[in-house]
Amino acid sequence: MPGVTDRVIVVTGAGGGLGREYALLLASEGALVVVNDLGGARDGSGAGHSMADAVVEEIRAAGGTAVANYDSVATEEGAAALIKTAVDELGTVHGVVNNAGILRDGSFAKMTADNWESVQRVHLWGGYFVTRAAWPYFREQNHGRVVVATSTSGIFGNFGQANYGAAKLGLVGMINTLAIEGRKHNILANAVAPLAATRMTADLAPQEMLDKLPPAHVAGVVGYLMSDECTDTATVLVAGGGGVHRVAQFQNKGAVFATPPSIDEVAAQWDRITDMSTAELGTNPLG
Repeated sequence: MPGVTDRVIVVTGAGGGLGREYALLLASEGALVVVNDLGGARDGSGAGHSMADAVVEEIRAAGGTAVANYDSVATEEGAAALIKTAVDELGTVHGVVNNAGILRDGSFAKMTADNWESVQRVHLWGGYFVTRAAWPYFREQNHGRVVVATSTSGIFGNFGQANYGAAKLGLVGMINTLAIEGRKHNILANAVAPLAATRMTADLAPQEMLDKLPPAHVAGVVGYLMSDECTDTATVLVAGGGGVHRVAQFQNKGAVFATPPSIDEVAAQWDRITDMSTAELGTNPLG
């Protein structure tokens, strides 16, 4: 079974938590892994090599193949250097797991432009920069796998995380289009919203809940989405605590107006417009 054997896979934010679990699992299944981690704090401050180096050593000690990279995904130059590490050290790149992230939580009333932009740069721009740098290799070899880390905070919302939620749902929008554009080149793009106990979630949920959400539960899902056997694309999954389920956009039949409706006419049809009892899986009417 080919799986991920001999595939070169970049995992961002792989120095700890979920990213570490992804890197360890992929390497144990025969992938050649680039362990990327800036080595900073949860809010993105600071940097260091020890986190990525430790995971690389862990993989090598178990007989796997891995190299470290310490570049920031929040810049185009950093992402280019990351993919260059994969190509120079391991020959090419077959897949990217856009896992790196930071948190700068705060209510919207107190949200600063800096905290908004910093989170967007790492999550949304980082996902774009890394995937865009790898995209030419995917197209040339007619094979590519993209996984982005989305979040239930983006899909459903969460108090104090407008910046984070916007970035995370933005990544879903990105993979929806990558799935369309990549189809003829055998490039698949999917999203996983992890439910896991990491330093990112340490103060976001009760400890008794976190105890039931070890990061290792998510790794197999990401591994499958990286594999040769996976054929799904534009799929959004929530995974954690032993459970995995799909989340999707649905649309109902709604109301039809023969002429531009007035406010009162919209109000009169509002129940029909919002009734989801007959909803079906949504599609882009312009696509």
